[in-house]
Amino acid sequence: MSVLFKNLRFIRNGKISEPKNFFIHDQSFKELVDSSESEFKEIIDCSSYFASSGWIDLRCGLGEPGQEYRETVESLCQSLISSGFVKAVIMPNTDPVIQSKNEVDFVLNRSRKFGIDLEIMGAVTKNTLGEDLTEILDMHFQSGVKIFGDGIKPLSNSDRFMKILQYLQKFDGVLFDHAYDPLLSIFGQMHEGEISTQLGMKGIPNLSEDIAIQRNLEILRYTGGRVHFQTLSTKKGVELIRKAKAEGLNVTADTSIYQLIFKDKDLMTFDPNYKVNPPFRSESDRAALIDGILDGTIDALVSNHQPQDFDSKFSEFDLASFGMAGLQAFLPALVQLSQELSWEVLIEKITAGPSKIIGSQNESVTIFDPTQSWVYDEKSNKSLSSNHPWFGTSLTGQVKFVFQKGNLQRVNE
Repeated sequence: MSVLFKNLRFIRNGKISEPKNFFIHDQSFKELVDSSESEFKEIIDCSSYFASSGWIDLRCGLGEPGQEYRETVESLCQSLISSGFVKAVIMPNTDPVIQSKNEVDFVLNRSRKFGIDLEIMGAVTKNTLGEDLTEILDMHFQSGVKIFGDGIKPLSNSDRFMKILQYLQKFDGVLFDHAYDPLLSIFGQMHEGEISTQLGMKGIPNLSEDIAIQRNLEILRYTGGRVHFQTLSTKKGVELIRKAKAEGLNVTADTSIYQLIFKDKDLMTFDPNYKVNPPFRSESDRAALIDGILDGTIDALVSNHQPQDFDSKFSEFDLASFGMAGLQAFLPALVQLSQELSWEVLIEKITAGPSKIIGSQNESVTIFDPTQSWVYDEKSNKSLSSNHPWFGTSLTGQVKFVFQKGNLQRVNE
C-alpha cells in the first residue's frame, strides 16, 4: 500500500462525514477499515481537507483550434485538473467552430493524454450564426456528441430553436441554451440600472434574458425535448425556471459562480475584468439566484471559463471583450460562498447536479483544502489567460489531489 489519507472528511449525499481514513486499492478510492498505518509508505494528514466526487464544469471556453493564444487543449486540461475538475463541457466557439465530426474528434483526441474527460457541446447552427443547422445527427452517431448549443451565442431564431428540439429528441440529446435577446442587449456593456446610469454606459436589461427564457420555455412546451438553461442571472429568470419545473417540463439550469460573488456596483472602477455576459446584476437578482440554488431550481454552478488574450481584454471598457477566466479562482469563490451556502449544497452543484444533467457516471475524487492560502499569479496560473479581477492577489482554498481513472494526481504542489 502506498498513500494513506488520514482524517479526511467526505462530502456526499448532502452530508459531511466524520473524519475517516482512506486509501487507494485496485484503482479505487476506499475507506480504510482494518489495517495498520505502518503498511503505508506515505501518510497525509487531511485534518483540514474535504473530499467529494470529482467536480464537473458544464461551461468552459477553449481557444484551440484557431485561437491557441487564448487557451490550448493542453492548458485548459491543466487548468481543469489544478482546479479540481475531472470533466468539463467545452463550448463550440473556436475557429473553426466545433460543428462537425472533424472538429469534435480533433479536440477529444488532443485531450486524451491529459487524463481529463471533455464533453463537446456541438454547435447547432453553422458557425454559431443562428441560421442554418449543422449536421446534428452526424455529430451524435459518428462522434457521440449528445450536448448541443451555440455556446456564448444565443439561439434567438424561434424556428431554429423549435427544429433543434425536434432533432434532439431522436436520440435524447439536450440543448444547452444561453438565453438572451441580442437586439435588446445590443451595444450593452453592463447591467442596466442605477450604476450604469451613473457610469454613462449602455446597459443590458434583465428584460433581455427574461423574454428569451419565457419564449424558449413556450417552444419547449410545444415541441417537447430537453433544455438546459445556462448562466441564469435574473430574478425573473429564476422564477420562470422554477414554474417550468413545477409544471413538469424537462428543464434544468445553471448559473456562473462569479454571478454569486460580484454585483454591478463592482464595475465602478471600469476594470474590464468585470465585463462579462450575462453581466453582474443587482443584489436582488443575486439573492434570487441564491434562493434558486437552495430550493433546487438551479441545478449546477459553472465556471463559465472564457479566457481572453491581453489585447482583447485590457483596452477601453466599451471595446474590451466579454468573459472571465474562471477556473483556478473557482474554489476560492466556493470558500467565499460557504459563508452563505453550506458546503453540502455547493458540492452537490458541481458533482451530482451536473452529473445528472449530462448523464455521466462519476467514480473520481477531488480532495481540497478550504483553508490553504496561495497567490494567483503568473507562477501559479495554468491558463494562457489571466483575465480575472483576483489575478495577482492572495486567495484562500486550494485543490490538493484529483483521483481519476485509477490514477492519483497531486496538484498545486
